[in-house]
Amino acid sequence: MAKETNPFIVTGRIEPQYFCDRVVESKRLIKTLSNGRNMVIISPRRMGKTGLIQFCYDKPEIRDNYYTFFIDILHTSGLRELTYILGKEIFETLAPESKKMMNLFIRTLKSISGKFGFDPFTNAPVFNLELGDIDRPEFTIEEIFKYLASADRPCIVAIDEFQQISKYPEKNIEAFLRTHIQKVENSNFIFAGSERGMMQAMFLNSSRPFYQSSDLMELGAIDKDIYVPFVIELFEKSKREISSENVIKVYDLFKGHTFYIQKTFNECFADTSPGEECTIETILTSIESMISESDIIYREILSKIPEKQKELLYAIAKEKEVKQILSGSFIRRHNLASTSSVQAALKKLIEKELVTETNKSYYIADKLFALWINEIYGDSISDYFNKLS
Repeated sequence: MAKETNPFIVTGRIEPQYFCDRVVESKRLIKTLSNGRNMVIISPRRMGKTGLIQFCYDKPEIRDNYYTFFIDILHTSGLRELTYILGKEIFETLAPESKKMMNLFIRTLKSISGKFGFDPFTNAPVFNLELGDIDRPEFTIEEIFKYLASADRPCIVAIDEFQQISKYPEKNIEAFLRTHIQKVENSNFIFAGSERGMMQAMFLNSSRPFYQSSDLMELGAIDKDIYVPFVIELFEKSKREISSENVIKVYDLFKGHTFYIQKTFNECFADTSPGEECTIETILTSIESMISESDIIYREILSKIPEKQKELLYAIAKEKEVKQILSGSFIRRHNLASTSSVQAALKKLIEKELVTETNKSYYIADKLFALWINEIYGDSISDYFNKLS
C-alpha cells in the first residue's frame, strides 16, 4: 500500500497542490525578478517567506531561465560565515547541473581553489572546505560575485534574514555588499527579513547604502476566508472531515501565522484516520503535544532571562498583543515596576528576538512559546478555545 502524503507541509519544498494562496505575492515577485529588479520581503518569522520564494523558484518562468540560490544567514555572525554558506550554496546548486559552471567556479575562486577536495570515484571537486579555509572573505566574496557575473544564464540569489548583516563586526559591511551587488548585471537579489524596523531602516533610510535599491513587499497572514476552505478541502480530499469553526479557532489562536497553523494541522491530520472527523479534542491534543516537545527549550530560554524581563514577557503573553506597552494602565494591570523599567526590559527582549513589534503592537515572536508561558502562568489552551466558543 502506498504511503499517504500528509498535505500540511512544514519543512522543505511545498508542492503546488499543497501551497495556499499567495497568488498576488507570487505574481509580483516573479514580475519584479523577471524585469531585472531586486525585491525586499519583510514579514514575521515563519510567516511563509521561504515557502513563497521556493514556490516562485519552481515556476517554469523562473526554473527554466535562471539559476536560483537560497541561503539563510540568521545564524551567521560575520562576513566569513556569509561567504562560506553563499559559496557552498552556489557550488552545490550548480555542480549537478553543469560541469562547465562547476569548473568555472573552481577557476574563478582563486583564493580558495587550492583547498577543494575531490571525489575519489569521479575525481570531481567537492565543497568540503572548513570555515577556517576562508582566510580572506572580502576577496572570496568578490570572486563569488565575479563568478555570478560570468554565469551562462541569469541568477537569482535569495538571502533570508538579511538584517543580520547589520550585526556583523566588520565596518561598512552594507556598503561593501552593495558595491559588489551593483556590479553583477546578470543577477537579481531577494533580501528577506523578519526584523521589520531594521529592514526598513536598511532600505528606506536615505543615508544607508541599500536605499531604494529594491522593490519592497510586506508579507502578512493569508486571509482567513482563503485559508479556512483550503484546510477543509485538504482534509476532504483524504476522506477526513473538519468543521470550519474548528479551523477558525486554530487560525485565530495563532493570528494567521502560517507555520504554526500548518504544524497544528499536520499533527491533526496524522491523528485523524480516513472516514473520521478531526474534533476539537484532536486539535487540543496536537497543540499540547507541540508545546510539550519544546518544554525543555523554553525552560532553558527562561533560565537566562532576568526577572524584570520575565515579568514583561509574561504580561505580553497574557495579553497576546500589546499596543500601548508604556501606558500606565498596562503597567498597573500587570504590577510592573515603572515606565523606564518596562522600556529597558522591552529593548532587551527585542534584541533577544523574543518580542517583535509590528505597527506599534508588541507580541511574542514564537507563538508556541507564548502559549507555553500561558500554560504555566495563565490560561490553558482549552480555556482559550472555550472563550472562542
